[in-house]
Amino acid sequence: MNQKLSIDEYDALEQLSKLPRNTKPNACISRNAKRLCGIKFMTYRKDGTLELTDAGRQTLFIKQCIDGLRAIANDPDTTLPGPVATFLGKKAHVAVDAETGKMSITQRGIECLADIDAQMVQGNK
Repeated sequence: MNQKLSIDEYDALEQLSKLPRNTKPNACISRNAKRLCGIKFMTYRKDGTLELTDAGRQTLFIKQCIDGLRAIANDPDTTLPGPVATFLGKKAHVAVDAETGKMSITQRGIECLADIDAQMVQGNK
């Protein structure tokens, strides 16, 4: 994720991912379409409607994984979407307690969040 996106731009990607085909985009999507098309996270179809590109889907998934990791770190009772939970489990960022069935963040997950936070602080300088 080399591109720095605003909260509004992430929201536009999320909304577009859930928008039924051939449906007019809302104001949030329309407002952010020019920039997100420019960095190739969304594109116009031949019929003029918008769709996410593979890069847009990947960026959205990475954000969902980071948000999910933060959520588990703050509250082990949090339920993650299936693909996010599977990915974080395979990467050993979270572990499932056999007795309770709840997820907990692993040391590797803690280090990953610390690295992300450090990069964010560096990027703001």
